[in-house]
Amino acid sequence: MAGAGLLMLGATVLLQLVLPSLATVYTVGDTGGWVMGTDYTTWTSGKTFLVGDSLVFNYGGGHTVDEVSKSDYDACTAANVISTDSSGATTIPLKTAATHYFICGAAGHCSSGMKLAVSVKAGSSPTATPPTSGGSPATTTTTPSPPSTTTATPTTPTTTATTVTPKSSSENIVSPVVALVMASLVCLYELAFLS
Repeated sequence: MAGAGLLMLGATVLLQLVLPSLATVYTVGDTGGWVMGTDYTTWTSGKTFLVGDSLVFNYGGGHTVDEVSKSDYDACTAANVISTDSSGATTIPLKTAATHYFICGAAGHCSSGMKLAVSVKAGSSPTATPPTSGGSPATTTTTPSPPSTTTATPTTPTTTATTVTPKSSSENIVSPVVALVMASLVCLYELAFLS
């Protein structure tokens, strides 16, 4: 009985090591976070965003993360937000292959560069795509690029409808990481109490 528990625990640990490579979690702005003064066009360069990846926005008070349409992104307006959060730690799962647009809705922040356009491709990769230059992540800031240099697939109303309530759709799905942790706890219970 203990041998089966050890085998199950070993398999679970192996899955926990492999699972993080199935999707990439990107911290927007890296250690700087979601703040004014960061060139987010430079930050996205060299990164390949895939369906299943996530964006983590870390920021202080006075900021928001608003997902908006391309036209609202270009105009720096949060009048018709798709979703919004001001908690200080926002995770956005990238569920659809399209360009997703994010701005800070605080007055003047978007026009000061606090905006992000992320082109998400379909499919998944077992490993994260490395940067194409020099082997280090694209985290250095150079001369700021114009705010809207990315041309992307137009946003359609059907895309808006699928992303209006990201929290409610994810609440019904158990995270694979949570499932593996639970399986590990069951294995440890078997080892401790059933052997």
